[in-house]
Amino acid sequence: MAPIDIATSLDNLKLERDAIVLYEALASIDRDAQRRSAFERIAGNERRHADIWATKLTDLGAQVPPAGSPRARVRFIILLARVFGTRAVADLVKALEGDEEELYDAQGAGPEVAAIAADERQHAAIWDQLAANSTPLTRPTHPASSAGTPGPAAGRGRDGVAAANAASSAAEIGQTEGWHRTSGRSGTLRAVIFGVSDGLVSNLSLVMGVAGAAADSPRFILLAGIAGLLAGAFSMAAGEYISMQSQRELFERQIALERAEMEAMPEEEEAELAASYRAKGFTADEAATIAHRIFQDPKAALDLLVREELGLDPDELGSPWGAAAGSFAAFAVGAVIPVIPFLFGGGFALTALSLGLSLVALFAVGAGVSLLTGRGLLFSGFRQLGLGLAAAVVTYAIGSIIGVSTAG
Repeated sequence: MAPIDIATSLDNLKLERDAIVLYEALASIDRDAQRRSAFERIAGNERRHADIWATKLTDLGAQVPPAGSPRARVRFIILLARVFGTRAVADLVKALEGDEEELYDAQGAGPEVAAIAADERQHAAIWDQLAANSTPLTRPTHPASSAGTPGPAAGRGRDGVAAANAASSAAEIGQTEGWHRTSGRSGTLRAVIFGVSDGLVSNLSLVMGVAGAAADSPRFILLAGIAGLLAGAFSMAAGEYISMQSQRELFERQIALERAEMEAMPEEEEAELAASYRAKGFTADEAATIAHRIFQDPKAALDLLVREELGLDPDELGSPWGAAAGSFAAFAVGAVIPVIPFLFGGGFALTALSLGLSLVALFAVGAGVSLLTGRGLLFSGFRQLGLGLAAAVVTYAIGSIIGVSTAG
């Protein structure tokens, strides 16, 4: 087990300072008191972690640097949270916490590092609990981490569990099985980025292919580019609408079947729900009490059964029209970039300009993907650029061959 050196301590201090900025920003953005309190608590943990590494640097005889600007990935998450809300960035923040946990686990240098890693795991669990929008119902299986983070249900005895559940609404309880499902809005964000990428690569290839065949006919190139934009965007929109509508109809049918089962066999459904809570660590009496209380409100009971048994969130079935419009717009934004230069004429210079603009946009899209995935910005950017350039070169070469053979 290698000791922590100055360079590692500096890197760790930077990570924790970035996390402080992130959670303080999330706390200032979110208007929900419970979520804001959770973010402030995590920010306090991160400040304690930063103090640990600052003290470590001092012990090693190094100077503690002043706090600087957070890295691009953190700034990007904060920007998304300001635009879409903190719920939309849940998956991105949990991925960030996971990266930090892996980093600390890899260092494996003593109880302090292990405690910080445990805190990072707890932070991800808090996000899961916030997704549930309720006090967690599972019993803690381990004590609070040695770094001082309280367990999600710390201090709760059997009577405390029953009292907390009596105070919680059935609708809040019904959110718990959404812990490990992807946020719909963060999924939409990914769809937008990849829609732009699709539009860029496909229409750049089309435009370059036509330019290779008819470089002296800018009207043909422009027509092909606009046609490719509209055809691709409408195709994306239609496909997304059919996909989303079919999925929605399937989910609605599953919910209708669950409603029918609950109306026909309420006792059996209540027993199934109680069994699910026994599996979470509650005693038979506690589970039966919780299930019986929930079934006092049929609407809330149905909502919870849908989440528990089907793994669905009735509030996030998605809008087919919204998905279609988003796909159309995302594809069109990417597809219009290679076309813009040909609005002003044709020739080799404008073809090169079209290619150049498209490559810059491709790199930007790849960099955006890196902020979602955590991969290196340059790696993701150049990977996206390389794929788009390869497609453009191949289609331009094929277009040139076809153009020459046709002219001959």
